[in-house]
Amino acid sequence: MKPVPPATSLRRAPVQRRSAERLTRILDACADLLDEVGYDALSTRAVAIRAGVPIGSVYRFFGNKRAMADALAQRNLERYITRVTERLRQESGGGWREAMDAVLDEYLAMKRTAPGFSLVDFGNQIPVGKRDAEPNHRVADTLTTLLSAVLDREPDDDLRRMFLVAVETADTLVHLAFRVTPEGDERIIGETRELLRAYLSRVLD
Repeated sequence: MKPVPPATSLRRAPVQRRSAERLTRILDACADLLDEVGYDALSTRAVAIRAGVPIGSVYRFFGNKRAMADALAQRNLERYITRVTERLRQESGGGWREAMDAVLDEYLAMKRTAPGFSLVDFGNQIPVGKRDAEPNHRVADTLTTLLSAVLDREPDDDLRRMFLVAVETADTLVHLAFRVTPEGDERIIGETRELLRAYLSRVLD
C-alpha cells in the first residue's frame, strides 16, 4: 500500500507573510460561508467580500470554489494532526488506547467546533454527498507515521492497512452519529470507540 501524496489545490503558494495572511483570511471566510450558506451557494466572490480582499486575490490562489474547499480540507488535516500531536505529547507514556482516544476525541472536537468542518472535514464531503476514498487514505497514512513511534512499530504496510480500516470505520460511524443528533449521538460514539478498541487490540495488545 503506497502512501497517498498530499493534496495540492493552490495555484500559487504564498511566499511573503502578507500573502500567507491573505490566504488565511480567504480560507477562514470560506469556512464561515460553508456553515452559513452551504457548498452549492458558495461563490468565490462571496468569499472575497467576506475576507475583505479583491476577487483577483482569490483567483491568484484558487481556480474555483472546489479548489478552495480542497485547500480548507487540507488545512483541517494539518490542524488535526497538530492537535493530536500536542495531545500525545501531554499524555506521553500512555498506551495505544489512550493514543486512539486522542485521535477520536480531537476529530470529534473539530467536528463540533471548527467552521466549515461538517461539510468538508478532510475532503470526503465535497461535493456534498460524494464520498472520496483518497482523504481517508491520507489520514491513515499520516496517523501511521505519527503513531508508529508511540506504538514502537515500523510504519509498514500492515500498520497502514490497519489504520485505514480503523479510519474508514470511524468515519462512517461518526457521520452516522452526527446525522442522528447535531452534536453527535454519544451512544453511537461510544460504540465506535469500543469497536475500534476491539479491532485494534487483536494486533496491538
